[in-house]
Amino acid sequence: MALSQAGTLEPEELSPRTRQRMQESTPTGIAELQLSPEQGERRAGAARQLRVLLTPLAVAGRRLPQKRLLGAYGDGGGGAEGRAPGGKKLCLEPGPRNAAQASPPAPPPAGSPAGNGLDGVWDAESDGSDGAEALPDGYSELSAYERKRLKNITENAKFFAALKLHESAAKLHQIATKRQSRVTRRAKVKKAEDETVRRRSMRLQRVEPSGIPMPKMPAQPEAEEYPQVPAGPLPMVPEDQMGNSKLAENLLTTWMRISEMKVNDTEKRMCDIKRYEDSLNSMVLSEDNIKKVVKYRVCSMAIHPSESIIFVAAGDKSGQIGLWNVNCKSEEGAHVFIPHNYPVACMHFSPFNPVHLLSLSYDSLRCGDVTRAVFDEICRSEENLSSFDFLEDNASTAIVGDWDGSVAVVDRRTPGTSSELSADIGFKRTRTVHVHPVNKQYFVAAGSVDVCIYDVRYLKPNGNKPVSSLKGHTRSVASAYFSPVTGNRVVTVCADDKLRVYDTTSLSSTIAVLSTIRHNSNTGRWLTRFRAIWDPKQEDCFVVGSMAQPRQIEVFQDTGKLLHSFYNLDLLSSVCSINVVHPSKNILVGGNASGRLHVFKD
Repeated sequence: MALSQAGTLEPEELSPRTRQRMQESTPTGIAELQLSPEQGERRAGAARQLRVLLTPLAVAGRRLPQKRLLGAYGDGGGGAEGRAPGGKKLCLEPGPRNAAQASPPAPPPAGSPAGNGLDGVWDAESDGSDGAEALPDGYSELSAYERKRLKNITENAKFFAALKLHESAAKLHQIATKRQSRVTRRAKVKKAEDETVRRRSMRLQRVEPSGIPMPKMPAQPEAEEYPQVPAGPLPMVPEDQMGNSKLAENLLTTWMRISEMKVNDTEKRMCDIKRYEDSLNSMVLSEDNIKKVVKYRVCSMAIHPSESIIFVAAGDKSGQIGLWNVNCKSEEGAHVFIPHNYPVACMHFSPFNPVHLLSLSYDSLRCGDVTRAVFDEICRSEENLSSFDFLEDNASTAIVGDWDGSVAVVDRRTPGTSSELSADIGFKRTRTVHVHPVNKQYFVAAGSVDVCIYDVRYLKPNGNKPVSSLKGHTRSVASAYFSPVTGNRVVTVCADDKLRVYDTTSLSSTIAVLSTIRHNSNTGRWLTRFRAIWDPKQEDCFVVGSMAQPRQIEVFQDTGKLLHSFYNLDLLSSVCSINVVHPSKNILVGGNASGRLHVFKD
């Protein structure tokens, strides 16, 4: 086919098949397509572009892309036949043609994609004679249009085969899908062989200089560990003088001497608050009255009732008990003993015979008898003991609390180290027990969140019910103690940062709170928990440690009023969690987490 000067298609240049199709589609016969030269060039350019897109690749064993693209416009088949965008059925296989195909092909209708030259089938620049000689046998019956189209397909196939796109795509796919190592190891830096060596002296290299022998290094002692304390009686020998007890004789002699003095057994009376406040203001702390008595954190303290000499005992978390004669200013005034393996949780001088100092640890309850210079074992338990108190004035029996929530009755007069009775009171754990000062059959026990009063006469192994319950605690309770003279008050310390005072004048089933005091009790893990103790000389006042700054020890009235704060900006810079008050003198002792005791006195 060729375009005329006017841009029309000449009918005589068309093949018989093309003319037949044009006659069938046009009622007036042969259609003249009026094309301007610019339109012809533009359509020819579009045809060239689409011939590249529709060119199959001549690769052996692969399905031709040309057939897939033609199938998208036609019937979608994947065989040797497809349809052009104009709907013309293409036959690429050589061989005889059927009767339906005997008529010469007609050009695609005007306006269709094939007629506009957009698929590479209709080419306006083709004259119908190019490439006819290069076609193999069997293609001679094709029109010039079809021969030109096959020639373009062949040339494009050779061009893309020369680009080797399939090989490049396979290589890219292999690189992209290659599994990379998950762990990236850093390359080891090789030390330079010529790196300068640091100069070291012969002493550091432990090389003997020529002619001079090197002195032998003394053997380093291994870390000292305290041996386990055996069961049974232990000699009352200081920890640092296991082979020589003469240096502690003065301290033990003083203890024995002050215990033989009779304390004035006068009736305990309360003074008015004004006089009591004045006595508190007269108590001060001096540098001579501060001493490190035990090695570790103070867990319990007891003060001797003597009125002539201040004699204090302190127990720490490692099982040590330190005895300190405050009136003695020399180093011999304090000595340390090791009667326990675990923290000393509770200590009391016997109210009947102060030569006896009873101390309780997790595994045992011992009695230090200064007259025999021995620590006797009163009770040994596989459970963890927590606290104890005397049930009688002669201190022959005691009520002992266990960390597992039970209590036990111990009689010192019976042989052996077992308890007389073990009773489950329904607590998860029992922290403190304290006996009523007047009615000795009653004792108050502080547990996790429970504070109850029991009658020791009705204790049994299981199923014990309290006489009274002190309600209102929301977190664990650290301590609960009766007031010292009448027992009409109970003060508790709770982890909810509150001090509570209860009226126990009448022991009903439920006892209401008399007063509540806001108090920071968050001591943490490195400090012993606060315990509020009553002043034995004043029925309605108690002493408790404080987290406030400056560091201080506070005294409250049972109404919640703060009466006094003991502090010293120069000498007291730590929290005194454990405190003890002298029963008849204006003396207060506070112990901190480093084993140091502070004595306030008038």
